[in-house]
Amino acid sequence: MEPVVIQLLNGLSIASILIMVSLGLAVIFGMLGIINLAHGEFFMLGAYCVATATAWGLSPWWGIAAAPIVVGLVGMAAQQTIIKPLYRRPLDTLLATWGLSIVIRQVVRLIYGSGQMMAGSLITGSTSLFGFSYPTYRLFIILVTVAIVALTFLLYFRSDFGLRIRMVIANRSMAGALGVNTQSTDLWAFTVAAAMVGFAGAIMSPLIVINPDMGLAYLSRAFIVVIIGGIGHLYGVVAGGVAIGGTEAALSFYLRPVVAQILVVFIAVVLIRIRPQGLTGGPRG
Repeated sequence: MEPVVIQLLNGLSIASILIMVSLGLAVIFGMLGIINLAHGEFFMLGAYCVATATAWGLSPWWGIAAAPIVVGLVGMAAQQTIIKPLYRRPLDTLLATWGLSIVIRQVVRLIYGSGQMMAGSLITGSTSLFGFSYPTYRLFIILVTVAIVALTFLLYFRSDFGLRIRMVIANRSMAGALGVNTQSTDLWAFTVAAAMVGFAGAIMSPLIVINPDMGLAYLSRAFIVVIIGGIGHLYGVVAGGVAIGGTEAALSFYLRPVVAQILVVFIAVVLIRIRPQGLTGGPRG
């Protein structure tokens, strides 16, 4: 029984990590139609905020508090200077955000060097759950993910801001004619999405090795989650994260983690071939 419970919790933990990383991408890519190849670098900047706080002798919690603000401001600047002129040329954002990702990585190398950094521990120890011990911080990540997903759904479906986003997505011209400031909506949607990614990097920082290239792996996994779940659906992120995280945890029980991740990618490709609209399917919204 113990291995089953542990693997179930591992699956929830991996799914939570993937959902947190992918939520911001779901807004930028699935809703605004922007192919943001700097998504991984936004995640990396959030982790560096915590590493910087640790290096300065501050509590890592200060880094977590600063991460969404810092990364949100970076996203705001990127949207105004790079993304905004390309909203009607979505394929051009591929090249623009790829260049932005290179610039961010090189700036981080100039400031911090190419070596690895570590974030301070936030919550240590294990918690007894169903009679078994499990790392407390991983349980904390699961709970935080549930809270973030709930807040995101409330923001998107139960607020005026979310209504404006959905109006712009459905029909930009009509939304503008009805008095919606489409440029301001685009700006704040991109900023909030960047802040979410930065927070994900910060909350994940105690569990990962921090370096300038760390965002690349999370970028690819986030795209897989969004596509598997269904582009344009927030609930698709949850479905994709649970599917990929659960499959990876189950395979890791029998195989080495690297082999398990390779098989997960293969399974994802097959699933996309069978069901290109993703697990949630249906129209965008």
